[in-house]
Amino acid sequence: MTNYDFKAIEKKWQHYWNVNRCHEPDMAQSENKFYNLTMFSYPSGDRLHVGHWYNFAPADTFARFKKMCGYNVFQPQGFDAFGLPAENYAIKHGIHPAISTRQNISRMKEQLIEMGAMFDWRNEINTSSPEYYKWTQWLFLKLMEMGLAYQKKSPVNWCPSCSTVLANEQVNNGECDRCHSQVTKRLLKQWFFKITEYAEELLTCLDSLNWPEKTKHMQRNWIGKSIGSSIQFSVVGHSEVIEVFTTRSDTIFGATYMVLAPEHPFVNSITTTNCLSKVTEYVESTKKLSEIDRTSSDRDKSGVFTGAYAINPLTQQEIPIWISDYVVASYGTGAIMAVPSGDERDFQFATKFNLPIIEVVSADGEIHGNDQCFSDYGIVINSEKYNGMTSEAAKISVDDFLESKGIGGAKVQYKLHDWLISRQRYWGAPIPIIHCDDCGIVPVPFDQIPVLLPDDINLAKTYGQDISPLATHDNFINANCPVCNKPAKRDADTMDTFVCSSWYYLRYPDSHFDDGPFNPDKTAWLPIDQYIGGAEHATMHLLYARFITKALRDGGYLNFDEPFSNLFHQGTITRDGAKMSKSKGNTVSPDTYIEKCGADVFRSYLMFMGPFDEGGDWTDTGIVGIERFIQKSWKLCQKELNSSESAKDLYILHTTIKSVTSDLESKKFNTALSRLMEFVNYFVAKNTISKNIRDQFVQLLAPFMPHAAEELWEMFGNKNSIFNSNWPKCNEQFTIESMIEIAIQVNGKLRGSIEIDKNISKEALLQRVKELENIHKFISGKEIVKEIFVPGRLVNIVIK
Repeated sequence: MTNYDFKAIEKKWQHYWNVNRCHEPDMAQSENKFYNLTMFSYPSGDRLHVGHWYNFAPADTFARFKKMCGYNVFQPQGFDAFGLPAENYAIKHGIHPAISTRQNISRMKEQLIEMGAMFDWRNEINTSSPEYYKWTQWLFLKLMEMGLAYQKKSPVNWCPSCSTVLANEQVNNGECDRCHSQVTKRLLKQWFFKITEYAEELLTCLDSLNWPEKTKHMQRNWIGKSIGSSIQFSVVGHSEVIEVFTTRSDTIFGATYMVLAPEHPFVNSITTTNCLSKVTEYVESTKKLSEIDRTSSDRDKSGVFTGAYAINPLTQQEIPIWISDYVVASYGTGAIMAVPSGDERDFQFATKFNLPIIEVVSADGEIHGNDQCFSDYGIVINSEKYNGMTSEAAKISVDDFLESKGIGGAKVQYKLHDWLISRQRYWGAPIPIIHCDDCGIVPVPFDQIPVLLPDDINLAKTYGQDISPLATHDNFINANCPVCNKPAKRDADTMDTFVCSSWYYLRYPDSHFDDGPFNPDKTAWLPIDQYIGGAEHATMHLLYARFITKALRDGGYLNFDEPFSNLFHQGTITRDGAKMSKSKGNTVSPDTYIEKCGADVFRSYLMFMGPFDEGGDWTDTGIVGIERFIQKSWKLCQKELNSSESAKDLYILHTTIKSVTSDLESKKFNTALSRLMEFVNYFVAKNTISKNIRDQFVQLLAPFMPHAAEELWEMFGNKNSIFNSNWPKCNEQFTIESMIEIAIQVNGKLRGSIEIDKNISKEALLQRVKELENIHKFISGKEIVKEIFVPGRLVNIVIK
């Protein structure tokens, strides 16, 4: 019997797959295609950890299963190589990020090959290579050409430690999600992509996606559609008009004051001299607070009066304008009409600062006083000609009035804001823009991209400064204007790395294509059939990729609407309750386990730990069970073959095929492995197996343990890879259990058992029992007093 030498076996088959190009589908044939993709990893550290394996290994098992089911499977791999983590790693280790990234990718690629995954390395992607970010810059220029990229001054989240702007999604509880420094607010000129142009389509198309409901719910909430009204308030003594968005225009007669967000652009211009110092002090204090803190319902309300007044357009009354941190610039217009009788936050604010409260809606149309807040719909009161109307009717009437006067009307508002893509860091795709004193903002011509990153920059000197590193590099920043040829300046910022990952899946089918970001002849492979990755990307990468896909479709480059037909989120592997992270120093390396027990065992153990979509806290105590399983499987497959197959054998085989197939389709890898273990235990106990059943078992095992399965398949005399064989088919006829085991007793003592058809008659059963050699010797020559038959369970022969 051949021993299971996993080191030799895994090395052998990884070499075989590479030399024979087993994982390279014919990209010219998209019929029956299956594009299986996992979110690519960040080479910000020099090793993959267990969390990465938990993403890639089960996804590879699924890909191998689909290949054996007859699909033309394409499973590429690459590296999301730009970004602040990689830059910080390089600074920490005193090395240029291009060098550290290249080294890290090399080691990670070795680990991915050791995993035994069927990655097609022909089409590897590295987002930090000029061959790739040239097309990221092309995307920027195309979006600008389409009116979907623009620059403006905006209050932004600023991380003083990372010296860069952060998107709202990268701020958690007022802290940078990378370094956990306190985030402040700054007013900077930034580049944006106009994702809001697609807000409605991004929302409505969610219904058609086979995605986790939780993720779709998160995107719906992030897009945040509200149907309401726009209302314009003029400011006494000023030319400014303050626009508010409200879902309750029926309560406008109760608007007794206004509140602006501290970041609102009108704050400085309308604040009176005697209020300026308090307003300035208050604005500064709010820069240290996160939006979550500011909008918390249980937080004590604060604010200051600007000294200015607005005109309520329906009552024509002057109402004071305050600023308060419970109003944020990122939602609506950054200004509200405050109705303390109809909004709990406004009620708390008005009560604290002794502002007027006018009851304008009640449940029964009666006046009940101003000592409480009624926020529901009801009957309008204290609202002149609208009195007695329902809230719904009053909203329509008020909106019609506002529209007739040109000061507002019905409006749909989205919480979604445009995508801020500027980053004040070095390690990213340079923004292909030149700023000319005469010509203004000038896009770099398409034939002059890529705008290359300079490789001779000293990052350590620029780290922590309030300036983009590229602005310190004279040879990079100084350029001639493409229009007038006069001296000009390049844009010093780089793009958010989510721009790089928003379109990467399009390039994989032909990553060496030189004439565009993706090969139009290979778009038949798109969109992705199965996308697997973390749920933490719900409102960032997954939303951005959907937007970019739709924009490229409208530009005439794609003929489909959504990038990811099917989405699955793997769970998170934690350690001592915390998510594994290089920055936390709590990662677990798979390398030790690969050395000790092999890739097949380790990848199978990860899948056996629990449901793939749940993850769990890391422990290796159960890995020995998988080692025992593969050893038992190995020995079982080398037993002397039996030419016969009992009904029970066929029942075990076909119910296992049925269960494992169903479990793999739904990515229930742990229960699929459990069924395979039950299979092995049955045939090990039986101590014999037929060739047909043995071969089909190894095929079922192959997606989980590809190296061992290939070795066994070859030992069986097969010349081709097991992954070119057909997945076993379940014969439903054999999944109906017709055979049962009956215990046989003589005078109440167990003397044996018999496997029989469950429909056998009592008489026929008793006859067969008496003929059994082990039973015959006990009853021969004895008087049978009684024959006890318990259907489906036992026979007891009572003798004298």
